[in-house]
Amino acid sequence: MKQYNKGNKRSRLLCILLVCLLFMNQVPVVHAEEDEENEDKTCSPYFYVESKEPGLDSFPLKSTDVNVSIEGMIADTYVVQTYANEGSQPINASYVFPASTKVTVHGMQMLIGNQIVKAVIKEKEEAKEEFEEAKSEGKSASMLSEERANVFTMDVANIMPGDQVRIELHYTEMIIPSEGIYQFVYPTVVGPRYVSPELDDTGTREEWTGMPYLANGSAPSDQYRIHVSVSAGVPIAELTSSSHEIQVVSKDDTMADVSLKNPADYAGNRDFILNYKLTGEQISTGLITSKGEKENFFMLMVQPPERCEVEEIPPREYIFVLDVSGSMEGFPLETAKGLIYNLVSGLRETDCFNLILFSGTALKMAERSVPATQENINKAACLIKEQSGTGGTELAEALQDAVHTPAMPNISRNIVIISDGYISGEKEIFKIINDNMERADFFSFGIGDAVNRYLIEGIASIGQGEPFIVTDTGEAARTAEQFRTYIQSPVMTNIKVSFDGFDTYDVEPAVLPTLYAKKPIVLLGKWKGEAAGTIQIEGITGKGKYSETINVADAVTRDNDTIGYLWARKRVERLTDYGHGTDSPSVQKEVTQIGLDYHMITPYTSFIAVLDVVRNPEGSATDVDQPLPLPLEVSELALGYRVGSEPGSVWFLGILVLILFIGRIYWQRRQRSKITACLVTGTMGDEGAYDQNTVESKATK
Repeated sequence: MKQYNKGNKRSRLLCILLVCLLFMNQVPVVHAEEDEENEDKTCSPYFYVESKEPGLDSFPLKSTDVNVSIEGMIADTYVVQTYANEGSQPINASYVFPASTKVTVHGMQMLIGNQIVKAVIKEKEEAKEEFEEAKSEGKSASMLSEERANVFTMDVANIMPGDQVRIELHYTEMIIPSEGIYQFVYPTVVGPRYVSPELDDTGTREEWTGMPYLANGSAPSDQYRIHVSVSAGVPIAELTSSSHEIQVVSKDDTMADVSLKNPADYAGNRDFILNYKLTGEQISTGLITSKGEKENFFMLMVQPPERCEVEEIPPREYIFVLDVSGSMEGFPLETAKGLIYNLVSGLRETDCFNLILFSGTALKMAERSVPATQENINKAACLIKEQSGTGGTELAEALQDAVHTPAMPNISRNIVIISDGYISGEKEIFKIINDNMERADFFSFGIGDAVNRYLIEGIASIGQGEPFIVTDTGEAARTAEQFRTYIQSPVMTNIKVSFDGFDTYDVEPAVLPTLYAKKPIVLLGKWKGEAAGTIQIEGITGKGKYSETINVADAVTRDNDTIGYLWARKRVERLTDYGHGTDSPSVQKEVTQIGLDYHMITPYTSFIAVLDVVRNPEGSATDVDQPLPLPLEVSELALGYRVGSEPGSVWFLGILVLILFIGRIYWQRRQRSKITACLVTGTMGDEGAYDQNTVESKATK
């Protein structure tokens, strides 16, 4: 077991740093171009302090309207962001917003008054140069850039007093059912990101991670409206939302309109989640073809067969990596405690497990994984019971500890990471997983109302696992059971797909993963010639060989470009997402060309729209960063702090830090004695073993 020596040193250094910062009298501002020398680069996103500058509109984003059309398993989303300048000074606005990790953004236009400017796709640096030139010339312009697969930045230049600017976005994504349930997620807020000091020292810190946040409880000024139209083609069995109160208007048994029940209730501080289930227990294996002017595309869904029997499943090893950092304090951590207890309690005695806790440092339950006996389960419960969210989110150290834990012979290893994902150094995490694929499969649990889905889904995508998201306490037990069922039910392996008489190429994914119960695999690719011949699907199940033949002539046909966009996104995802080959010049060239050919945003292409009229001849405008709401149920401990200049605040906070420093030393000494007793006896002093009901009660409160 690792000791807390390293954590103690970090805590002392952090306290000293905070005391120094308190006496530097830093003042938070809304300008993006603040003095680099006065910026605390080790902080997370900071609290927004409204500018007292007369005539400045510090909240230029007034509303976001989302309209979604879902047909079968394909969702088309139109987003309208309305910016306005209600002040008396020209402004340039910057706004960070999220999207699903699977979207293909392929359309954008800008409306100023009665003038419409359709955006064009250009190489990222070229678009940036054109935007800055238009900005300096006094022209109104907008630029949409991808920071990562699910985080975008919208920049709008020269919004004049009285202006109203509408930015319209269009993107497409595919919804893959799991356990027979389709889930559409519209992320509404980017959660704060912990920036490791080590990462920041390299100079690779991303600018968007320093966007300001509203203080907890502060109501945003902008409006959020969401409308979803579902056309399933077959009867809809269920239509619910786990995140918002919704109203559903059914047109018939196959079509329905969904909107927020109370539009006045601000919806932009947590992900909008819509779940729907179709009639029938199975989804048929199916083929869709699309014929275009230049290229033809197809989409093949491989439906899993019945799951194998429990007795046919070999023993497995599970290493649970639990985030106990400051951003997890409250609902996320209390939910995680119950989640781990449910997961570990459901293991068979032939399975083995380990537990690693991490914040600023990592703590391992045992040097080697232990059998899933009741005694060891009690020790794990005892270890996590008294944890409270504090410190940074050094996931990399904990993950390295997990992958280098001595392996059990002839047992398949599964590493399960449980976190809200509020870090910015995702590439380091993805590299660790890429480098250790032969050691384990990787699964991820995201907990919170606005988790970092890029990290959570990336971990699972690279690790050939599956991501799971828990947004409220009531979901925890069900999700734990879903995970246990999923991970213990590999229904088909060694999957091969062959084409006879159907001339295909550029098929994605190139390597097919293990097929788990009630989770289809989707292939996307191109074809030429005639839509004829057959497709053969083969694999090994717990009951023996599996084979299925599909006639291409029986495929469903589509006349639009949707399948092409989905293919392009899949190819870009394989080449660039989650740290794959992003530094390779050949990869950058290929991805850039895909973006230009398919008129879509990539890491190397951006949308740019310029109104070719000089509207601000003086060229003077104030840069404003639109503040983000703090995600619902996320503690302010997830944020770094920048000290204001109010009289007396410096001295007060300095004394407070010293008190916290002394308390931290006392707490760590007490924790070490408790943990030692826990691992020896399986109990936490007089407090007894872990009580799941208590945890659920705390989380509910």
